[in-house]
Amino acid sequence: MCYACDLIDDPELIAEYKKYHLAENARPEITKSIKDAGIVSMEIYLLGNRLFMIMDVDETFTPERKQLMDIANPDVQKWEQLMWKFQQAPPGAKQGEKWLKMEQIYKLP
Repeated sequence: MCYACDLIDDPELIAEYKKYHLAENARPEITKSIKDAGIVSMEIYLLGNRLFMIMDVDETFTPERKQLMDIANPDVQKWEQLMWKFQQAPPGAKQGEKWLKMEQIYKLP
């Protein structure tokens, strides 16, 4: 699964956002919530101010289930509030939406 999100186009904010995502700054409670939702691996890439998230998920993962788990988790809610300092909705997003699922149009056979 692949998702896209935009960062606020400010070099200082982008640098700060990147620091939060260094391996040594990983928050165990956030990593646990990701894995508990059925996300097996996750990578985030940055191009300018656009983020691309690539995830491998197991059979238990659904975006809806992840959203419900996140709403019920106060640690994730604090993290999400912090991330709104940096992230903004990409074009085409609905109110309150940040990460949009990308449409796969090609896969090497």
